[in-house]
Amino acid sequence: MQDQTIDVRSGENINIDTLSAYLKRHVPELTNITEVRQFPGGFSNLTYLLRTNLGDWVLRRPPLGAKIKSAHDMAREYRVLEKMGPIYGRIPALVHLCEDETLLGYTFYIMERVEGIILRNKPPQGLDLSPPRMRAISEATIDNLALLHQINIESTGLTELGKPEGYVARQVSGWTKRYHNAQTDDIAVMEELANWMVQNQPIDGCPGLIHNDYKYDNLVLDQAEPARILAVLDWEMATVGDTRMDLGTSLAYWSEGPEAKVMQLAASNLTWLPGNLTRMEVVERYQHTTGHQLDDILFYFVYGAFKIGVIVQQIYSRWKQGHSKDPRFSELIHAVHYFGNLARLAIEKDRISQLL
Repeated sequence: MQDQTIDVRSGENINIDTLSAYLKRHVPELTNITEVRQFPGGFSNLTYLLRTNLGDWVLRRPPLGAKIKSAHDMAREYRVLEKMGPIYGRIPALVHLCEDETLLGYTFYIMERVEGIILRNKPPQGLDLSPPRMRAISEATIDNLALLHQINIESTGLTELGKPEGYVARQVSGWTKRYHNAQTDDIAVMEELANWMVQNQPIDGCPGLIHNDYKYDNLVLDQAEPARILAVLDWEMATVGDTRMDLGTSLAYWSEGPEAKVMQLAASNLTWLPGNLTRMEVVERYQHTTGHQLDDILFYFVYGAFKIGVIVQQIYSRWKQGHSKDPRFSELIHAVHYFGNLARLAIEKDRISQLL
């Protein structure tokens, strides 16, 4: 039931001899890398499986053609994981960080592989995802997000990751700028949302740790008990700020049944399967656990949908420039329209659930 790998895609190969010789100098116990495979899931950083005499490792590197260093900073992500390990625990063990870009052409880091289930668009064969099981998984997912958001960022030193003050305004202006920098098509709804967010943004509050990409396919679940989370992955955008913005992003990824029938990217997050919490049930459970004030949940959801639209636009722009051969990326412009229209529907209906 573990995440499946594929042969490394053309143009995304790793020089195994160079990598092996380098790692032997830094990890003395390593004798050989027997195989390199690629994880096909995900739309951002490239991730590889390294089979070694010390067990399975995972190598992460930036995507081809990425010019947004702040979003693909492998060294920063590695240091976030170093800091989070003793504080939180559900973090893969780290092996090595290489910042010498002359070696392979990019900064990369290696961590141990956490064996478990990752829920992607196609559920692992033989896994029970009945309504009671999905209910338990969805509840555990939101409880874990609430736990992350309640970590004391002052006593743990996590304030070093960012600046909570002014976080909402910076995110609105920052993601709007990123959209314009990556824009390939005229999409009126994205401009409408950018203006709406400026006019409706709430004041900062609820300062805490933000994962910034918290969803099912970034969780490793226990094979024996899938409602038990073993590890949280992909900390590349982690920071500190208004945690309700993080909740908003997760809610925008949290697709409901009818939405999965309309957009393939929405269907890839299995929150639409029967038994899952609805988005409003997510809000109610999260609020009960954290006590956070969520009167402005519409804004946080709209922000999350806009942000996902921008991320997808950035990936599509890199594909259009020829930096990626991944065939999934060719249709992503439709997802930009989808998430923009989903946010507009939420504004029109003044709710975040049952939008389609």
